[in-house]
Amino acid sequence: MDRPANWSAYRMAALSAVGLVVGAIAALLAIAFVDLIGLMNAVLLIAPHARVQMDDSSGVLTAATVLVPALGGVVVGLIVQSLVDERRALGPPDTILTVQTGGLPPRIRSGIASTAAALVSLGCGASVGQYGPLVYLGTIIGAVASRLRVGLADLQSVAIACGVAAAISTAFNAPIAGIVFAHEVILRHFSLRAFAPVTVASGTGYVIANVIFDREPLFLVRFGGVEHAHEFVLFALVGVFGAMVAVAYMRFLAVGAWLADRLPGPAALRPGFAGLALGLVALQLPEVLGVGTETLRFTTIDGAFEIGELAALLIAKILLTALCIGFGFVGGVFSPALLIGALFGALGGAAVGIVFPGGYSGVAVYAVCGMTAVFSPVIGGPLTAIMIVFELTRSYDLTVAAMVAVVFSNLLANRLFGRSLFDVQLAGRGFDLSMGRDRAILQNRRVTEVSSVSGPVADPQEPLREALVRIASAGRSEAPVVDAAGIYRGLIRAGSLATSCPDALVADVVTDEGLVFDQTTTVWEALERMRHFVGDAAAVVESDSKRFLGTVTEAAVIGAYLDTAQSLKREEHAVL
Repeated sequence: MDRPANWSAYRMAALSAVGLVVGAIAALLAIAFVDLIGLMNAVLLIAPHARVQMDDSSGVLTAATVLVPALGGVVVGLIVQSLVDERRALGPPDTILTVQTGGLPPRIRSGIASTAAALVSLGCGASVGQYGPLVYLGTIIGAVASRLRVGLADLQSVAIACGVAAAISTAFNAPIAGIVFAHEVILRHFSLRAFAPVTVASGTGYVIANVIFDREPLFLVRFGGVEHAHEFVLFALVGVFGAMVAVAYMRFLAVGAWLADRLPGPAALRPGFAGLALGLVALQLPEVLGVGTETLRFTTIDGAFEIGELAALLIAKILLTALCIGFGFVGGVFSPALLIGALFGALGGAAVGIVFPGGYSGVAVYAVCGMTAVFSPVIGGPLTAIMIVFELTRSYDLTVAAMVAVVFSNLLANRLFGRSLFDVQLAGRGFDLSMGRDRAILQNRRVTEVSSVSGPVADPQEPLREALVRIASAGRSEAPVVDAAGIYRGLIRAGSLATSCPDALVADVVTDEGLVFDQTTTVWEALERMRHFVGDAAAVVESDSKRFLGTVTEAAVIGAYLDTAQSLKREEHAVL
């Protein structure tokens, strides 16, 4: 279709407008979401400052510590099981799958219900993260914006990336990290067509959060610089052991889900059991409650925690986060990974301070290195991790130290576990993104989308002579045999019937079923199974009834693959 001469200018203006509007809405909703969590934490005695004020009423505080997460878990379970179509939390894996495959996201109603369940989970002190729900909140906004009829290609993926970038930018006060996260983790390419609106959205989120609302950063670190060259070797070791901590954390998340599946009773009650266990542990270690932002800030301060406290918190946070997420609380894995990594880094830094008291630059740099070494392989975003450190600390020395840890952490974690927790979760659902977007897209398309009913079909009770004439006139050498009820009965091949009795019926000479697909067969599976296929077409039937649905040719399957590959090339190299 011919475009007007000013089409490029229109497209640039439209994409910028989408980035501006989506970024503003995502930022405002992200701020509201975080503030509501803070309000609920204060009212329900989850927040540290609220707990300190109730110190004289130990009975009330004890009851709240145990009952609030347990009862909140029951509410979360009821919301998820009754209002979310998927009967599970929606989060970054669903965002990635939608963008990478070009499919439709889960229903808006399910997304809103999942976000509400996350708000209850975090408000009641569950050991889950807030950034995963914020990412999906940005996804919802982008998905709604993508329904606008503005005549732009790939609008859904771009609009979702805008929402995600704005949410991350707002949450971290880190606009560059928001841009990098959207491209590195969600889009997985850096086309100019996407880069421009995503940058607008992330910048809008930062302006709203930092200029208009003056939000405080996640943490502030005073760091004078790395004082000893040998410490860069220690930073690398923090990366190596941080990868092991990250892998252990991700594997425990899978164990938590495995245990939940084997727990008797209604699924809606499972988060309540996890909440009860969390509350009982929190009686001794209240820092395990909630997102843990205050605890994260204290890990960068020398002497804030003893070594024993750091070790106990590290183990408890890993186990309780796995329990909460596995048993059905709704929330992210990002925030707990930040805290787990910071606790691990601070623990390592404290040990270095004991062994090398004269060759030690302080606990802050080790806490930051540990934080990035753990959370970057969890989300599959090494560049994002580095940019978050740089934007939050404004320290070049801290950023370089974190960069060393991130490199070694991601190299090892990738070998031990995979690119990220999200990719492994998607692979468990049957979408392996490690083999490329084209495979993921074709795994998300059914072969029925490229099948046809236009070819010749033979009836079992018709004379063979008539069937052969019809097959030949269609330029085919074979035809599926379908009875009067529409049931697939097999295949007849003209070449093998040359010496058959001319008065025979089709039913007398049916050879075999040939290559058969059903309605669940994906285009990618069809492509694999047709690798050594010889024939005109494969039959497509219903898996249970064997009702004939049509045929699919090898050319149609290959054409679908080529169309997908070309579409991806256009998207990944698109300009304004």
